[in-house]
Amino acid sequence: MIDINEFVDRYVGVWNEPDSDARHKTITELWAEDGVEATESAEHRGHAAIEARVTDAYEEFVQTGGFVFISANDVESHHNAIKFTIRMVPASGGNTAWTALVFILLGQDGRIRYDYQFTGSADAAAPVDVSRQQDVNTRAVVEELLRRIGDGDPDRIADLFAEQVDWQVDWPVEGHPAVPWIRPRSTRADVADHFRALDAFHVPDRRGASVARILVDGKDAVVLGEISQTVKATGRAYTFPVALHVTAEDGLIIRYHVYEDSLTVAQTLADEGMHHSSTTASNG
Repeated sequence: MIDINEFVDRYVGVWNEPDSDARHKTITELWAEDGVEATESAEHRGHAAIEARVTDAYEEFVQTGGFVFISANDVESHHNAIKFTIRMVPASGGNTAWTALVFILLGQDGRIRYDYQFTGSADAAAPVDVSRQQDVNTRAVVEELLRRIGDGDPDRIADLFAEQVDWQVDWPVEGHPAVPWIRPRSTRADVADHFRALDAFHVPDRRGASVARILVDGKDAVVLGEISQTVKATGRAYTFPVALHVTAEDGLIIRYHVYEDSLTVAQTLADEGMHHSSTTASNG
């Protein structure tokens, strides 16, 4: 069972993906190892061939040509088949330059076995709602951020952020010694440092997160959910609600505002620190 709309958003998003590592990862997640991507004139079989095909399209049409690929929001599916229209439009707005009907057959693992693109007719070249494309782009960035946070690589997480970022937390600027990672950040390097500090205090493979909702409006998105952590020093687990305000521009995050119960987190770590000190003293 997969979320068909989310699946199509990821499929369309990979053709716009500027990061080669993220593009590779998404392709291996979307297509089976022996999956096929076919047009009227060529067939691309396997991850390497499909990645070369997607990369060539990105470099020619998105990076150089100034276009973006979008879904026409006409997804239909039943059993293991998905059908939808993909369009190529100017990133700055305007008429559709190219369109295709995409017909996909999935394997039992939910990945693409066969992907057929049928080039559409010229009468599909109608004006497009650029604001909807911005929504799609922002959602793709946010969903990739959540995937990378789940994977836990601080440098890959930071690569999704701009060199300069407006990072704010619902917490006094001076911070708290028990939670040194909860403080404002301003650079991509700061972002990587934040997630390294989290791992230093917590058990990385016992982290957890649940996302209740992602709300998108143009360049802005709000993520509502819960985060679970386990303190490395004591093994104590705790969970707290969180809301994120993310702003994405040109595929990178420029604003990251965190609204969480930071006081509970700080008190938990501070209490654990005092408990650890008193235990050490009594055993000394």
